Amino acid sequence: MKFLCLVYGEERTLDAMSKTEMERLDSDSIGYDKELERSGHLIAAQALQSVQTATCIRIRDDQVDILDGPFAETKEQLLGFVMVETRDKDEAIEIAKKIPLARLGTIEVRPIMKLGED
Repeated sequence: MKFLCLVYGEERTLDAMSKTEMERLDSDSIGYDKELERSGHLIAAQALQSVQTATCIRIRDDQVDILDGPFAETKEQLLGFVMVETRDKDEAIEIAKKIPLARLGTIEVRPIMKLGED
């Protein structure tokens, strides 16, 4: 089964970190990605640029709206993701618990929907 681990946190928490703290977090994250790759679980993992660089597209009644920045003001922002292949949701949760940013934010684990497959 494939799962997407959505990594949420507060950008201001990351902005407030010292250079040394940020380098440690980056190193821990890259190290964990490599561990998942070696174990055969990792499909993809990426950090996202600031929510301020986001563009949102919304279509209602054939009217296209393009909005700069986040669509909704929230306390936590989507910071990145880790996509994994696991036996089941329990294994995906065990993997998500070890994502370094879980110490600062929230990891949402969601199964990938199979569209058009029998």
